[in-house]
Amino acid sequence: VIETIRNSDDPRPALMARFDLTELQADDILDMRLRQLARLEAIRIDKELAAQRTEAAELQKLLADEKAMTRRIISEIEADAKQFGDDRRTLIQAEQRAVAEVKVVDEAVTVIVSQKGWLRAQKGHGLVLSALTFKPGDALYATFECRSVDPLVVLGSDGRVYSIEVADLPGGRGDGQPVTSFIELAPGTQALHYLAGARTTALLLWTAQGFGFVTHISDAQSRQRAGKTFVTLEDGDTLQRPLVLDTDADGGPFGRLATLSADGRLLLYPAAEVKTLARGGRGITLMALDAKETLQSVAQLAAERDALLVSGKGRGGTERSATLSAAQQTAYVGKRARRGRKLEVTFKPDRLSRA
Repeated sequence: VIETIRNSDDPRPALMARFDLTELQADDILDMRLRQLARLEAIRIDKELAAQRTEAAELQKLLADEKAMTRRIISEIEADAKQFGDDRRTLIQAEQRAVAEVKVVDEAVTVIVSQKGWLRAQKGHGLVLSALTFKPGDALYATFECRSVDPLVVLGSDGRVYSIEVADLPGGRGDGQPVTSFIELAPGTQALHYLAGARTTALLLWTAQGFGFVTHISDAQSRQRAGKTFVTLEDGDTLQRPLVLDTDADGGPFGRLATLSADGRLLLYPAAEVKTLARGGRGITLMALDAKETLQSVAQLAAERDALLVSGKGRGGTERSATLSAAQQTAYVGKRARRGRKLEVTFKPDRLSRA
């Protein structure tokens, strides 16, 4: 009644039409005091409030009882399914999981790395290095003869390792792309060393302070562009260029390891004495060093009969070298982490290699 009166321009005929009232009845209603009409509306509001309180109590009960909540959800879902459900038109069945896979042709390639970290790959092996060109001010760091399915491992100055699939490198024409377009170096760090090869390739990772360990390229791989922490470096220590090792059938290094200190001391010992760390770490002491002295060079002699080539600089900066036969090496053989013996050469040695 109140709603009709409020929403009608002429309430009397509206009341008579809606409630089938006589004119007298309509006039009696219109003559009622507002408080009587308000009371009628208050009754309706009380009824609505009571209903809402009842509903609130039921909802609180559901919130407090997980099982009751579950039963209510199930009953409502079943009611909806009964009212609105129909037969599914789309067939749903188990199938093999689809995998996006890009096939890479397994072929011989040569990875070319510049000193400023520009990368490229060229098909085939046996490249003529003198024919390679680089950006002004840049030069060759190294070339790696490998397969297109192999990874390229990058060693950062903070001991983190990164990996790039050789198949993702640009072709040999041009200057290639910078290493930073493939990986995300931490702020304040740089890419120091690179190595590409089969995942089973064994490496000796060593530092200037004389620590090192054996690992494999597969261990140094990371799926993250930001790489992973792999070599633990002491304050002031730096990673040196990794050494590729010859291994036996079990994947362990064999033969002798030759270590050279900055002041010209040489130490040889079995390569098997160096630990293999698949998850990385600091490693073990390769050679005892004096304070502020560094480990200058490391080489592997796969067989006892292998000769050792010692290179360095003589007077005037001229390149000099000397070859130590297997018999001459005996005087420098000892145990790992010892000081070794001063080399008896007439120049300052700084590099070791297999002759």
